[in-house]
Amino acid sequence: MHNLDKHYINGEWVASGAASFRDLINPATEEKSGQMILGTAADVDAAVAAAKEAFVSFSQTTREERIDLLNRIISEYKKRSAEMASVITEEMGAPTTWSTNAHAPSGIGHLITARKVLENFDFEEDRGPTRIAKEPIGVVGMITPWNWPINQITCKVAPAIATGCTMVLKPSEIAPYSCQLFTEIMEAADVPKGVYNVVYGEGADVGEAMSGHPDIDMISVTGSTRMGAAVQANAAKTIKRVTQELGGKSANIVLDDADFEKVVKREALKVMSNTGQTCTALTRMLVPMDRMDEAAEIAAKAVERVVVGDPQDTTTTMGPISNETQHGKVGALIQKGIDEGARLVAGGVGRPDGLEKGYFVKPTVFANVTPDMTIAREEIFGPVLSIIGYKDEDDAIRIANDSLYGLSGAVQSGDPERAKRVASRMRTGMVYINGADGDLNAPFGGYKQSGNGREWGAHAFNDFLELKSVLGYNAAE
Repeated sequence: MHNLDKHYINGEWVASGAASFRDLINPATEEKSGQMILGTAADVDAAVAAAKEAFVSFSQTTREERIDLLNRIISEYKKRSAEMASVITEEMGAPTTWSTNAHAPSGIGHLITARKVLENFDFEEDRGPTRIAKEPIGVVGMITPWNWPINQITCKVAPAIATGCTMVLKPSEIAPYSCQLFTEIMEAADVPKGVYNVVYGEGADVGEAMSGHPDIDMISVTGSTRMGAAVQANAAKTIKRVTQELGGKSANIVLDDADFEKVVKREALKVMSNTGQTCTALTRMLVPMDRMDEAAEIAAKAVERVVVGDPQDTTTTMGPISNETQHGKVGALIQKGIDEGARLVAGGVGRPDGLEKGYFVKPTVFANVTPDMTIAREEIFGPVLSIIGYKDEDDAIRIANDSLYGLSGAVQSGDPERAKRVASRMRTGMVYINGADGDLNAPFGGYKQSGNGREWGAHAFNDFLELKSVLGYNAAE
């Protein structure tokens, strides 16, 4: 049983003045696995004050000092990587193989990437008599989600440290165990007091206090589009920078020259990974209308291979939805797809056979989905694939771009040049060609209501930096 009864402020574990707690639920069993203290605006004030004071000195550290700090964090993380995988499985239900091979490695991946970028990053640029300096923005508030908990913590914390910023982090109130462990890692790495602070709590209290705080210079938030809009509105009062990585409803265009057996099978299974709880999931598969039945049959057969069950079992490939509220939402949207006339070819409402407890859902595939259906427009955030027909290439691009979101997309084609041409017309922050893997050095973020700003790699640094023009710096004497 986990007991998260203290915040981490100014290098110390601190109890809240108004101690109330939230029960934490194991999504695979629906049983209590621990409790978490709920912070208040006063706790946020204390954390921000510590970060503001620490910024005075930390912002002046050298590149070499920050590289050394990142190296210490990486070293401590490696010691506890297996433990990190274990707590992620417990807190959000990811299968142990997925936590071990994807979740836990993503954390150290962002730390290593930031260290490498820092080694050669240009913080100064001379243009004639003027020097343009890139300086740390200040105190950064960070709000992170439950679906990729350590990934989203480290992809914010790593560039903040590399650029000389200090921070206050509010992790998800649903999956905070990975944050607790990461904070122990930061403490063991001897991160200077006040540089890294954690306040546990809920969005309505801690998140709102952070986004409106006058001494927080920037908010970096990952979550739903609705939540991002609320953060941005509250932050507007203090004119702080807001970067957001929000929702998605990504289109996967399968062109008529693609190898359907290979591509549809591979891409259907990808939608089921992490129980569909990935913002970049390619949940709209676009296929030629005259090949709808072929694609539906391949996808339905593919998801039969998904093993749903106990995430602690190494044979399980898909665990539960991470929380009760989301479980209900996914079920309601599956029913909505049926009610609106989409053809259900795999899965459906309810738990898989043999699973009486836990927030489990069936791997689900709909065919003959039309672009106006709810399941084609709303982010489901569950293992649900919608297959949509298109008339020709232009129609496919039109359907793909007809969305409030623009986070990711994909093109599948036997002709790489054709795939590149289609990719250039997609209005998304990321496009995957022919099953390409992710890239920690590539900017991560989206267009439209999928957010603004970019995370990962060198591009992430820019969001944490202010530009200063020093005129006459290089003037001739």
